[in-house]
Amino acid sequence: MWHNSIMSSAPAHPSVHDNLTTLGEEVPLRDVGKALRALWADESAGKTRASLLNFAIYCEDMSTVEQNTAALRTITVEHACRSMLILNDRGAKPSKTTRCWVTAHCQLYDGRRSVCCEQISFLLPDGSADSLRSVLFSHLESDLPLVLWWQGELAGKLDESFYSVLNGIVVDSSEWQNPRATLEQLLVARQSRSARFSLTDLSWMRSHTLRLTLAAAFQNAALLRALPSMDKLQITYHPGHRTGASLLAAWLGTQLDVTLEGSEGKFVFHRKNGTTLSIELTEGSNEGCPFRELTLSGPEAAVTVSRCVGSGFVHAITRIGDTVSDDVQPAVCDTDSDLIVDQLSRLGGTTRYFETLPLFLKMLA
Repeated sequence: MWHNSIMSSAPAHPSVHDNLTTLGEEVPLRDVGKALRALWADESAGKTRASLLNFAIYCEDMSTVEQNTAALRTITVEHACRSMLILNDRGAKPSKTTRCWVTAHCQLYDGRRSVCCEQISFLLPDGSADSLRSVLFSHLESDLPLVLWWQGELAGKLDESFYSVLNGIVVDSSEWQNPRATLEQLLVARQSRSARFSLTDLSWMRSHTLRLTLAAAFQNAALLRALPSMDKLQITYHPGHRTGASLLAAWLGTQLDVTLEGSEGKFVFHRKNGTTLSIELTEGSNEGCPFRELTLSGPEAAVTVSRCVGSGFVHAITRIGDTVSDDVQPAVCDTDSDLIVDQLSRLGGTTRYFETLPLFLKMLA
């Protein structure tokens, strides 16, 4: 059983500022329902309330309040939902009262009425899992799916009584100190008879465009014939995204049905035809997207998928012998909230991710 606590031994983040006007109108916890009814009471304002799911963000970093509110605003544009932002200010002095705010995100529809989604924000007075469950479960839109975006460390912070009510959980394995242990715990949780949640890992989703572009390059028959002789994979990643780069390498290795050799970041993939593929993961500059460049090369051919800083396009440069070609594809889903919007449209569609995890976990070991 996972520990019934959401406290962490990590250094506390700066305490929340008194000015949290970006969260809307502050109301007492007991009056949240009343405040929501008042929000929609004025029909003359031309507002229409819409909600198809519950979407919540749990966060321990108080510096991201405005960023997370903006993310919820982006998500509600495409997916009508009751949105919740649950803040755990570990740097604050414990109090007896949970603070609450209510606001709405509205978009103009048909030039006349505004379609609006509500946001409820909570500042927890302590770090207990009971407090988290209480504010979340008691303010859900009943009978609608619940998706939770958990930001930060997750290991040991969810138990069965919590994850059994989740329809989806969004995580970022690049934020974890021990991604292997945390992923293994999540996989065990997903095998529970009461579990029904889909799992979305932002470290995986960030490489989506690169994976699609690389796979599309091998529609070239000549390049596909040269694939067995390709012996080197190089990935340049943004600082903080080595986990995602390892996931990307593991995805390719899974597609090639390899076995793994190596440790401490120095890996070699062994194919069944007897050839090998060496893996080189290189940390790049602080500028640009999480994965700057991927090159798969060999004596006969090479393909490089890259994205320049600030560019809205991904380039695939293919060399086969003396012939070089350049293909350009649009790069979509730049931000985490964009990735989540896309994933919510096909909730549960992470088959390739779970196929990749066995090799990825071996690399982490």
